[in-house]
Amino acid sequence: MNNNQSRGSYVLTVNAGSSSIKLSVFDSATTQKYAEASLESIGQPSASLVTAAGRSPVAALAHADAADILIAWLQTQCKDTDITAVGHRIVHGGPHYFKSQLVTSNLRRDLSKLTAFDPEHLPAELTLVSTFQKLLPNARHIACFDTAFHHDLPAKARLLPIPRKLSEKGIRRYGFHGLSYDYIVDELRRVEGTAAANGKVIIAHLGSGASLAAVHGGQAVDTTMSMTPASGIPMSTRAGDLDPGLALYLAKTEGYDAEQFNQMVHHESGLLGISETTSDMKKLLDLQDSDARAKDAVDIFCYQVQKQIGSFAAALGGLHTLVFTGGMGENAPKIRQHICENLAFLGITLDDARNQVSERLISANGSPVGVHVIHTDEAVTIAKETIRLTQEH
Repeated sequence: MNNNQSRGSYVLTVNAGSSSIKLSVFDSATTQKYAEASLESIGQPSASLVTAAGRSPVAALAHADAADILIAWLQTQCKDTDITAVGHRIVHGGPHYFKSQLVTSNLRRDLSKLTAFDPEHLPAELTLVSTFQKLLPNARHIACFDTAFHHDLPAKARLLPIPRKLSEKGIRRYGFHGLSYDYIVDELRRVEGTAAANGKVIIAHLGSGASLAAVHGGQAVDTTMSMTPASGIPMSTRAGDLDPGLALYLAKTEGYDAEQFNQMVHHESGLLGISETTSDMKKLLDLQDSDARAKDAVDIFCYQVQKQIGSFAAALGGLHTLVFTGGMGENAPKIRQHICENLAFLGITLDDARNQVSERLISANGSPVGVHVIHTDEAVTIAKETIRLTQEH
């Protein structure tokens, strides 16, 4: 957006991850995106500001400092725009908050009491909500929850095999990346039609945080992440599912307390822990021919995704469509090829040429299962929800 673009009203979306913050600006009337910027690798030496002008390195920052940089960008690039609403991605709302809603003092107070559900995301997200409320006090602020897409999972997928009294306190499978899955289902409907979107679909959201979802009739049937975003398949630095006995074992043998165990499973595991060199899949692919640990990281990641596709096909009672999305899902042909090896029995066969250039449809002609590469955009889902609720109010 240029500084002369002042007519109409606009929506700002704020998407904070564990190591990134992304701002996007949309026209309220058309939902067309006019500008976006993101700060990536927050807290690491390689932090950078990414805008339409390119990528610029910045010093290692905490989330609060990162917000200041993005606010400066927003004030410069969009100073003449009338931002009437702000949509905030909230990863976890606990057992009671999942529907998008207006941010009130009561909501902020209640969410601040739920940080035990997601200490890695929720405190930083609430800080950003406060920051942007002060910056844009006249705008409506809307909370959009990442768990909404999975809220109505069937009981056999939602309930955890623990005492019922704990389930009654809100310990359940919540699932995450819901804003992304919502976008992908809508985009699949747009490009392939309602029948495809309502069919038996597996979506693999493979990024720094990674998960899969089984979807039928446009509704979630199951998903890999459980009560927290640390669960499921291995990720860049997150362990994914582990033997629960490991917590007690490490406490007795290594002296781990709860905070040290949390640090290990969130920040020292996954691709980084296995390879001992990097959490970056692109670098691991470059290293795998010369570094056995890098190869192990690639193989284990792909194997776990492969297993989940098989198990979700069983949960769905078949498979019509497989969608790859997220940073790795969209941009790593070798990873897609590796994952789809040995899945011909499910009807999954890739066209190598299409896969290498990441075409939207990468399955071979005649393949019973359509395999797609679809770019996800959580900001679009947040913007649509924000516009809808703003109009209702």
